[in-house]
Amino acid sequence: MSSVFSKLIDGASARYGVRQETLTRSVAGVATALYLLKLTYPHVLTRLKQSTQKKNNQSHSEHNRNNIVLRNNSSDNSSTENGGGKKQRLSFGLDRDFFRQLMMLLKIMVPGWRTREMGLLTCATLTLLTRTFLSVYVAELEGQIVKRIVLRDVHGFGLMLARWFAIALPATFVNSAIRYLEGRLALSFRERLVKHAYKMYLSQQTYYRVSALDTRLGGAEQRLTDDLSELASSVAHLYSSLTKPLLDCALVGIALISFSHKMGAKTIPGPLLAAAVIALTGQILRFASPKFGQLVAEEATRRGKLREAHARISVHAEEIAFYGGHDTEHRYLNSAYKSLVTHLHRILAVKLWYVMLEQFLMKYVWSGTGLLVIAIPLLYNTTATSLGSRMINADSDNGVSERTRYLTTSKNLLSSGADAVERLMSSYKELVALAGYAARVSEMLDVFKDAALCKYRRNIVTSSSRSFLNGNTEFAEKVIEFNNGTPIIKGIVRESTDGSISLINVPIVTPNCEIIVSNLTVHIKPGDHVLITGPNGCGKSSLFRIISGLWPVYDGTLVRPAEKSSSKHIRPALFYIPQKPYMTVGCLRDQIIYPAHSRSENCSDEELLQLLDDVDLRSIVEREPEGFDTLGDWDSTLSGGEKQRLAMTRLKPRRRKESLC
Repeated sequence: MSSVFSKLIDGASARYGVRQETLTRSVAGVATALYLLKLTYPHVLTRLKQSTQKKNNQSHSEHNRNNIVLRNNSSDNSSTENGGGKKQRLSFGLDRDFFRQLMMLLKIMVPGWRTREMGLLTCATLTLLTRTFLSVYVAELEGQIVKRIVLRDVHGFGLMLARWFAIALPATFVNSAIRYLEGRLALSFRERLVKHAYKMYLSQQTYYRVSALDTRLGGAEQRLTDDLSELASSVAHLYSSLTKPLLDCALVGIALISFSHKMGAKTIPGPLLAAAVIALTGQILRFASPKFGQLVAEEATRRGKLREAHARISVHAEEIAFYGGHDTEHRYLNSAYKSLVTHLHRILAVKLWYVMLEQFLMKYVWSGTGLLVIAIPLLYNTTATSLGSRMINADSDNGVSERTRYLTTSKNLLSSGADAVERLMSSYKELVALAGYAARVSEMLDVFKDAALCKYRRNIVTSSSRSFLNGNTEFAEKVIEFNNGTPIIKGIVRESTDGSISLINVPIVTPNCEIIVSNLTVHIKPGDHVLITGPNGCGKSSLFRIISGLWPVYDGTLVRPAEKSSSKHIRPALFYIPQKPYMTVGCLRDQIIYPAHSRSENCSDEELLQLLDDVDLRSIVEREPEGFDTLGDWDSTLSGGEKQRLAMTRLKPRRRKESLC
């Protein structure tokens, strides 16, 4: 086959007057290009199909979003502010917003100078400073050891080696202390953040408002758990990874300048060259750095969606089993997981090229620069009367051992300095990732504050052509007023002194701003027994939510009974039994007296037995070996009817005067 190909090449060369080498190279180049085209064509085709499909999906989603209409006189403002149009995306970068958010979070994590966190930061700083001094001392000690080896000084070598082993014990303790203090700082920061977030989340019904009335978070579980933990760990780790490299660079630079001066060389060119190379490397890496903050925030969001999918199956396992919906839930789980995996593949692909560039600059370019910095004092020793020259001339080997000591010490110091600068460069990625966590946690705290002030934002999915109960769409539009896409709460809530409940011209409006009843007026006096009936969706449960304070009063006046602890709970003296009774964690006694605690509620067993007799549930206590103190998973232990009747026992007369069922 090769001979046939050679004859063809020779014939073509003679016929067209082209050199054989040129013709052979052209044929080889064309063959290589065709082979590469064969390999890359399927991938390029796949990419084009994915791009086309993505554009179609975007256009389809834009079409769907255009069908989403906000109830506002100005559709442009509402679509921009309230998220009815394009969804607002947070920017995750090292900008002014990031530093503002970080300062706000740092005030939460370190509330003052005389705090435990400040003490831990002081100890960590002193430990890092000690580790830097130890690094310089160990580098100089290793240079002395190499010098004794070159001089064949057995006694001096043994003495230096003994010092080296003696310094190893405090050095290892300091290294361990750095990791210990970093872990303590992370835990302390997380504890501060968790206490602050939990206090906001579990006050003034914020936990209900951010899930039912506001759609900005989409579920606070991920942010309250993983995001808070990652934020605290990132801040603690960044303090160590920024403080120690800065100290190392300062002290190592001073030590290198001192050694260069002793060797009789100029002290300016070497450090100036190193600083120029480091600055240029930093600019290149900053220009080529991907948006790690946005990638990390998107990863956290997709992890949260996957967790929500698993939680939904756990909560509704029985219903899914009855309907046989495991295949559908399987598709949902696979969709959430594939979304996360696709994003992780994207992160890995982005990191591949960035890490390659980073390693090339930091490992090879910096190593070559370090060799130049070390070689300059040895190759261009111009000061013959310097201290270094006197030391060299004093040695019996014409300064070979002294130069070897200098080379070893400088190499170790440069290695420590390069490692410090590399950690500073690498910390940029961690800082951008911190920006993502800080943005998500700050947004969560801002939403909590807005929810406490009854300021909500959500995607309002309603049809502009919907007809209301009075058949007048224009009148219904005027029931709710908007300000930049946010519905204005104009209703007045008062407390009655006689225990009565009154609604005067109060509209029943869902969180999606769907108006169920445009105007409702009703008066309920103490002692009245009122039964409200009607078809599904007419507003029976919605009325209870408005009276209980779960939903805002957009217009009119609501008068409800006062409660002594209303300033603490921000809810009326009503007891609402939901359609699905809630079973708390604890013993049987806790289920009956909920929401009080068994330690604070002084209820005797006789009183509790009387309550159970009223609903015919004494058998529950009798069948449990420990009676009211029995612990268990009551949500799965009790049947649906037992849970409904057990919830009725919470209507203790001396605790609640009015009840809504």
